[in-house]
Amino acid sequence: MAKYSNESSKKVEKAMEEMKEGKLKSGKSGKKVNDPKQAIAIGLSEARSEGAKVPVKAASKKKSASKK
Repeated sequence: MAKYSNESSKKVEKAMEEMKEGKLKSGKSGKKVNDPKQAIAIGLSEARSEGAKVPVKAASKKKSASKK
């Protein structure tokens, strides 16, 4: 498990509480967040923007078609 700073942990905790209360909304679309993983991502993103110690985002895994 990655080690986060106290500040980033608090941001994630706050995002989770907002999600449970139904107050957490996603970025551009403004839709209500229901997924805990998305709430964690939002909390880490907010912490990252404030300069807290948060690991770098993982690159998405793309499947490439094998050439024969």
